[in-house]
Amino acid sequence: MVKQVGRQEDWLEDQEIRVHSESSPDVAMATYSENIARKSSGTEGSIPSQLYQRLGLSIPRWLFWILTISVGFTLSGLLVSALALWTPLWSTVDRSDEELQWSGKEAEKTQLPADVWSNIAEYKLTRPMNILVMGIEPVPNSIDGSPESFSGKSDTMLLIRLDPQSSQNPSIRVLSIPKDTMIAIPEKGLNKVADANAQGGPVLAARVISRTLNNTPIDRYIRISPSGLRQLVDQLGGVEVFVPASVENQSSSQGVSANLVKGWQNLNGEQAEEFARFREAKSGDLPRVQRQQALLKALRERLSSPTITPRLPQLIRVMRKYFDTNLKIEEMMAIVNFSATVERDNFQMTMLPGIFSRLSADPDSYWIDLTGQVKLLSDYTGVTIAGMQPKVIPVPNLKIAVQNAAAKPEVTAKVLNALKQKGFAKAYAAPDWLNSQHDTQIIVQKGDRSLGEQVQKALGLGQVEVAATGELESDVTIRIGKDWK
Repeated sequence: MVKQVGRQEDWLEDQEIRVHSESSPDVAMATYSENIARKSSGTEGSIPSQLYQRLGLSIPRWLFWILTISVGFTLSGLLVSALALWTPLWSTVDRSDEELQWSGKEAEKTQLPADVWSNIAEYKLTRPMNILVMGIEPVPNSIDGSPESFSGKSDTMLLIRLDPQSSQNPSIRVLSIPKDTMIAIPEKGLNKVADANAQGGPVLAARVISRTLNNTPIDRYIRISPSGLRQLVDQLGGVEVFVPASVENQSSSQGVSANLVKGWQNLNGEQAEEFARFREAKSGDLPRVQRQQALLKALRERLSSPTITPRLPQLIRVMRKYFDTNLKIEEMMAIVNFSATVERDNFQMTMLPGIFSRLSADPDSYWIDLTGQVKLLSDYTGVTIAGMQPKVIPVPNLKIAVQNAAAKPEVTAKVLNALKQKGFAKAYAAPDWLNSQHDTQIIVQKGDRSLGEQVQKALGLGQVEVAATGELESDVTIRIGKDWK
């Protein structure tokens, strides 16, 4: 039997209703009192009063009420104790409020974790799912893994779309949202998106991102505590990442003191955290987003290792302290099962399009520009805009950065000439890539794989990769390898 996991009703709506009721305690109490009054008026006498009269008791009525309440509390305590001894301890241990809310009465019938994971192949993702992932900055004086440790600003934000119904086979698409992105927060005005979690938790963060991206549905969220990434990498035994430039020590104002040497590195947890959070002075947040995507790619490759897959159940149990999520265990299993079926070419990443404005009071403010981005919204969020056509970049206007990764200086000019003969008039030379590689790599910077396939067809070689890890100003970045003749 195959158990299907699809997208349930929008949890944001439920959270809005709950927040509304919590924000109006006086109204709720008034309604409750009115209901009690109506019920009381329709009742001839309460059960204790009837007992008092029938038994013909001569003790004062106030003493009888005290005895009645005392006996009631005693019996309730005995009943609760019996249920606690009878109910298995694992049934609701470490379950989030949202998770219990979704499970309802089914939580009582949940299998043991070991039994559930042994049947992981039964769980299938049947509908697209959008998950908001936030890496939380350290919160002063909080204990890591405590509720307070998840209440800070988010210095990493990813919208991950899992799509089993994609026309290009099952796909995983990641939209990186720079932390300095300007968004409108209700009753607060313009703020940076990183502030949303600190001001209203995951509900507010998901709501403002959803509305900013044309009412994108957000089905679940994951918040990672400050040391969550560090613990995950250490549990995996490290990750292999290419560090494009040495990361020097900096002041501790950002809570990060980084010292990494350029080149391929096997990063431990602390180094991976430095790599992901370090921010160069006067360069904005985009280079850091690029490093985060490089690290995400390395993590995915490590998690798909045959030596790691059998350890996933234990890994999730260990990491639950550092992750706050409303994903149910069944959904986690369906996601793990689905991810294993996604081919490498269908794991794609891009960055939310936008610009830095020199006219802003804060020059680091990142202003979203979704003009003509119909295809990006459709592919990475599932939102379709009726009546609008996707922006098509003519071949002569396609900005192609050429990086030499072959350690042969003459190769760059040859590639530029070949591209311009094919009509790519805006091809230009970019600084050499420090990692010498055999295979030519075609990196699609703006999320549309078809652009890379056009270049691949023109050159007659190259591996297409969709990620925002190329030259920032390019549409496509070509890293020429030693396979170029």
